[in-house]
Amino acid sequence: MSRIGKNPITIPSGVTVEVAGGIITVKGKLGELKQEYSNIDIKIEEGVITLERSSEKKDDKAKHGLYRALIANMIEGVANGYTKSLELVGVGYRASNQGQKLDMALGFSHNIVLEVAPEVVVETVTEKGKNPIVKLTSYDKQLVGQVAAKIRGFRKPEPYKGKGIKFVGEQIRRKAGKSA
Repeated sequence: MSRIGKNPITIPSGVTVEVAGGIITVKGKLGELKQEYSNIDIKIEEGVITLERSSEKKDDKAKHGLYRALIANMIEGVANGYTKSLELVGVGYRASNQGQKLDMALGFSHNIVLEVAPEVVVETVTEKGKNPIVKLTSYDKQLVGQVAAKIRGFRKPEPYKGKGIKFVGEQIRRKAGKSA
């Protein structure tokens, strides 16, 4: 039995969960998320969700833990939301936003302008003497991670000087330079 799949999910107050026709819908104060599922039985009893698989096939075993994790992330997202913070490390690296447009100067000949999805709230923090920080907030964990990975992909941190876009708290594995 899947260790993750058999864990029950408690539904916090202010969150409603509906299961109908192979689609689970989660509504909360921050938004609404939907997820299709198959070969899994979802039972909602007294504010607790339990998932059981219909057979012992390898595919069903894999989906058991997957759907439990997806549903738990959906409930957490609509209740509290998710935040990812990216730090721009490098001389002259800057970030600013006008609404959903993120404008970054990353050492290229031109600025990179990224139109961020409307579900993700973009915020830039610039303090003197510190690296600029881009904060992404949303109720959809997958979307926040995807947007953060796209931004990080513009200038990944390099191992010699550590310049680039990194997640706040991420440790960059550094290499020694040339030895003469």
